[in-house]
Amino acid sequence: MLSPLSDPVFRRLFAAQVTSLVGTGLATVALALLVYDLTGGDAGVTLGVLLALKMVIYVALAPVIGAAVERLPRRRVLIALDIARAAIVLGLPFATDVWHVFALFLLLHLCATGFTPIFQATIPDVLPDEATYTKALSLSRLAYDIENLASPSLAAAALLILSYDALFAANAVRFAVSALLVAGCILPQPKADTRQRPFRERVTTGARIYLATPRLRALFALSLAVSAAGSMAIVNTVILVRDRLGGSESDVALLMAAVGGGSMVGALILPRLLDRIPERTTMLAGGGLLCVALLGGVWSQSFIALATLWTAIGFATALVMTPSGRLLRRSADERDRPAVFTAQFAFSHVCWLVAYPTAGFLGRLDDTAIAFAGLAALAVAGTIAAIRAWPAGEPGALEHDHPELEHDHLHVHDSHHQHAHEGWRGRSRTAIRTLMARCAIAMSS
Repeated sequence: MLSPLSDPVFRRLFAAQVTSLVGTGLATVALALLVYDLTGGDAGVTLGVLLALKMVIYVALAPVIGAAVERLPRRRVLIALDIARAAIVLGLPFATDVWHVFALFLLLHLCATGFTPIFQATIPDVLPDEATYTKALSLSRLAYDIENLASPSLAAAALLILSYDALFAANAVRFAVSALLVAGCILPQPKADTRQRPFRERVTTGARIYLATPRLRALFALSLAVSAAGSMAIVNTVILVRDRLGGSESDVALLMAAVGGGSMVGALILPRLLDRIPERTTMLAGGGLLCVALLGGVWSQSFIALATLWTAIGFATALVMTPSGRLLRRSADERDRPAVFTAQFAFSHVCWLVAYPTAGFLGRLDDTAIAFAGLAALAVAGTIAAIRAWPAGEPGALEHDHPELEHDHLHVHDSHHQHAHEGWRGRSRTAIRTLMARCAIAMSS
């Protein structure tokens, strides 16, 4: 599991990720307290709107920002975005009105929209061996789960002696540390993209590759199942524990910890599991387990039953999401890989944008069984769509062809899509010969 850390570049990038995750957890707590100070009883509504806007930014602007920075050196982009985020976070304690918080929050996540896909797309280039890359994915998943468990405790301990403004300062420091760690790396730069493509085409490249690849369409569908189950746990745990079971705040924390614990177990076993079982089987099994867990919630009547279901949700989420990096890596060459990772970033957040309000609306109903049933229907639909989209025995490289086209404009092609040309201009010779043959056949008939 720890073998990827022997690579010095990955070790620094992983340290940057861990630093970033801890800072994010602290900032989340600080943001909630800041919004409460500014809005009082409307804090819940304000936070809900902020999180919804964050999802909209991720969905709508991720491809645009990805296309804008794709030809820039990765290391400089990552460092610049970290420095920008540090400056933005330092401005949050000085916010005196809600619109200040909205503006800074949106700028912060604009930077995250550019940073995260580039960071994720860099790891496969750093670790080209698939087995080592799989272990790195599991390490990243473990770091994410540990952060979910540890950050609230760290924030609570810090707030015993510091104000929440200090949490924003700590978050700015972690961005600076992340920038220093990235600056100390020599990141592999993908092959230069010599294709002369207009900006609009670069914006849509990732989505077009993503939606044209069966296994990635299946990943999109499974992301809907993950978001359905995850939103049930994130949004409605407090309602289930406090209103339905009459539990305490500690019970809420324990139930949320069950999700993280299940996910950690899944991340630990996945490297060996994927050596024996294909990704398709593993990920579809995870989708099926998400459906079973949500359907089981319809009849669950005790804390132990819910804890078991929440653990299953965490475990199944790891089965689905941890191998996703392998699918993305396999589905694009080096030049298009950042665009494909950006597409996954955007499409997965589309699913959360659907699931979060659905879970919130259904959770407000008197019968929580309806919430479980409604979100189970989403998960079942996603899993069935994934089974239909992802053919069994699909090869790693999919054969495809490109029909001959006629061109009247100046154009170039990469080596994979090369065809004969009449110099730089005019129609290709192949297209002319095809057109002449068709005319001859029509005249003879």
